[in-house]
This record gives sequence, structure tokens and C-alpha cells, in this order.
Amino acid sequence: MFWQEAEDNERYVVPDDIVDIVYNIQCRCLPVDHAYALSHAISGALPWFADEEHAGLHTIHVAESGNGWMRPEQPDALLHPSRRTKLMLRLPKQRVEDAGKLTGQTLDIGGNTMQVEKSTVKPLSTITTLFARYIVTRDGAGEDAFMQEAMAQLKGMGIRPKKMLCGMENIITTPQKVIHTRSLLLADLAVEEAVKLQQQGLGPHRKLGCGLFIPHKGINAVQPVLD
Repeated sequence: MFWQEAEDNERYVVPDDIVDIVYNIQCRCLPVDHAYALSHAISGALPWFADEEHAGLHTIHVAESGNGWMRPEQPDALLHPSRRTKLMLRLPKQRVEDAGKLTGQTLDIGGNTMQVEKSTVKPLSTITTLFARYIVTRDGAGEDAFMQEAMAQLKGMGIRPKKMLCGMENIITTPQKVIHTRSLLLADLAVEEAVKLQQQGLGPHRKLGCGLFIPHKGINAVQPVLD
């Protein structure tokens, strides 16, 4: 764990070059480990997605699946999305119109169907506490090694977080390999740093949901787990 007290952030206007596209969906169930199947289905519906450098996929999460700080469910366990569950892509602004073609399509995700409905465009957040469910780590790397590697990457981006917490290890399976990940929470960033991190992400495999940061309620939300 790394901890340093915060300084005040100034007001900041978020650029709109990278945005989230949020889709309503109808889907009865999905396997917990669905990242590859969902990414493959989206690439089939949007052929440019796989090669778009700045595109990312937020995998599906529901309330009972936990927030990444608890022990993950078994990969073959099922998620049961509700009507409030969303599908979200992080994309460059110039791909927003192209991404609209996903609306109305039915995706096959490992034998489970997902009907994609209307979408809205959501700007990146100015919240300075950010959470990533999956940051790629080396197989067998412990928490200390993971934190050191994450800090080195962040410093290389010009980002110096004041508070960092990592969560449990999780895996993402693909036909080619198993990808080891950990969740990561950063708190008390400068607003410019928070936006930059959402724009650029951290580490590889954005199309599998890795390295993508979302706003988080605050560091107190994970304190009971740490205790």
C-alpha cells in the first residue's frame, strides 16, 4: 500500500477526444470470464474495433459479482444482468457514429445472447479516485511487485498517485493464453491526471477490459475489506 496526503485540484474542462458509449442491453446470463467471447462478438459486429488503437471494452459486471476487491467468482459461474446493466465501450470521438451500428444487433457470447439496444455518449469523469478491475500483471508476481510495476508505468505517463491499493488476482482466459490481472484503485489524483489515465489506460489488452479506469465512490468504500 502507498499513501500520501492530497492537495487541492483545480477546476478542469474534460476534453471529449475519448468518450464512453453506454448501451442498454437485454441478456439473461453470461459467464464470469466472458471478456474474450464478448470482445470477439463486438469485433464481428464492428470490424474496425479490434484494430482501433484507442478502443477499449468494459466487461459486464452486476452487483452480486463483487467490485474486484473481493475474491472473484469461479470463471464458469454465471452473471445474471438486470435491466440496469449496461454494455460500455471506450472509444475515440471519431468512432462514435460507427459504434452506433452496434445498436439493434444480437451478439453471441459463448452461446449466450445479448441484444444491444439504444446508446448514449458519456464523457470521461473528473472524479479523482479511479478504479480498474483488471490490470495485467506477471504470472506469480506478488502485490509488492505489482505495485512497483504499476507505479513505474504511471510515472512514465507523468502521473504520480498519492494513494494506491491493489486487489485480488484474477485471470482472463483466451484461446491463446491465460492473462493474470489485479484490480487497482488510485485516489487523490490531480484532475488532469485522472482524465489522462482514463484516456490512455494502463498496460495492455484494452479490448479484453484490462487497463481501463472508471470513477470510484472513494477510498472509504474499500476500507472494510482492508480491515
